[in-house]
Amino acid sequence: MVSIAISEADRERVSAAVTAAEGASAGEIVTVVTEQSDPYHDVALQWAVLTLVLVLAWAAAFPNWLLWWRETLLGSDWTGTPSLRATLFFLMALCLLKFTAVLLILRWRPLRLALTPGVTKHRRVRRRAVALFKASAERRTEGRTGILIYLSVAERRAEIVADEAIMAVTTPETWGETMTALTAEIRQGRPADGLIKAVELVGGVLSAHFPRSADDHNEIPDKLIEL
Repeated sequence: MVSIAISEADRERVSAAVTAAEGASAGEIVTVVTEQSDPYHDVALQWAVLTLVLVLAWAAAFPNWLLWWRETLLGSDWTGTPSLRATLFFLMALCLLKFTAVLLILRWRPLRLALTPGVTKHRRVRRRAVALFKASAERRTEGRTGILIYLSVAERRAEIVADEAIMAVTTPETWGETMTALTAEIRQGRPADGLIKAVELVGGVLSAHFPRSADDHNEIPDKLIEL
């Protein structure tokens, strides 16, 4: 099981970094860290279905092997003569056994995660980040300057989702260095350090485009959100 491994001291460090970054800009930075963005149960089902299909393909390509296994495991045909019904019943039982075995094996989360395609992880992490941004930061600031830094530990992936005013003056490439710094730290087992670096870099971009005004006030709490 993947552990978030963020101490109380780390939480305070991240919150302090957010406060400092917001002190030089009108932006509002929301930091969220989660152990995993999705359980990927459907991935286990897909692997089980693939296994079932492969068993059927094997039986079609090598019928003699199917008969050999049937006779080895069950002995000679129950009726004493070759039986299509008995062979099909054996094949059905074999498919069901393999299907169930794969589902049970993939209940172990690390293996299920390892067998999840990278594109699927990216899509699920992005979807979760967008949903959390809509709930926590989107249009919750007067100048539409909210931004979410989202870290999903198990997938070792991060996302940055920004409000409309920030999107108008930035591109996805703007956050390249931030994403690199964040993911590099998590791979080293230092998620808090990664978040702090990301906050500092995001704060630099925000201060350049949205300098803090005299009447600016904190519109979203600076604390780290753990899910």
